[in-house]
Amino acid sequence: MSHKRVAILISGGGSNMMSLVDSMVGDHPARACLVLSNDAAAGGLKKAADRGLPTAVVDHRPFKGDRAAFEVELAKPLLDAEPDIVCLAGFMRVLTGGFVSQFQGRMLNIHPSLLPKYKGLHTHARAIEAGDAEHGCTVHEVTAALDDGPILGQARLGIEPDDTPDTLAARVLVWEHKLYPAVLRRYAEGNRSPVLLP
Repeated sequence: MSHKRVAILISGGGSNMMSLVDSMVGDHPARACLVLSNDAAAGGLKKAADRGLPTAVVDHRPFKGDRAAFEVELAKPLLDAEPDIVCLAGFMRVLTGGFVSQFQGRMLNIHPSLLPKYKGLHTHARAIEAGDAEHGCTVHEVTAALDDGPILGQARLGIEPDDTPDTLAARVLVWEHKLYPAVLRRYAEGNRSPVLLP
């Protein structure tokens, strides 16, 4: 059986990346082929290397805001790895339509809100400030529009009266680590029906 090849993009500690990597074992239809970061100091790179995974870094800073030039370089190790699926896992650079179009229909992202609510940053604080009763995380297919695209899975949890953005973020992260692997497995099997947790 030939496994689907999965490239994972990170910017930090890589906890979602590790949950994906750890899930791709046994009879799972996919395997990680590359962990790519825009920051050489990203903690997830060492974790990936310790697992024997190929890693690469394309630092965005030397490009000084020239997003197109950065994305040309970012695409090189990705295209070299020949992934069937690209997973954004805490990758903090906004990607342009030109980049996304190269991987359209096979790029996933996890976002810490119940999309279409709270695209962008500070999602936990915004959900609390809005007085929402529930919050959660979403895995979606990536399109040129930020935090948009077909929803492939959501996990929901209640917001407690004493929640802070930090406590809520920590509880959501637990569900991210369950949701993203569940969606990836289903997606790698060719099934795009949404995963709904719990």
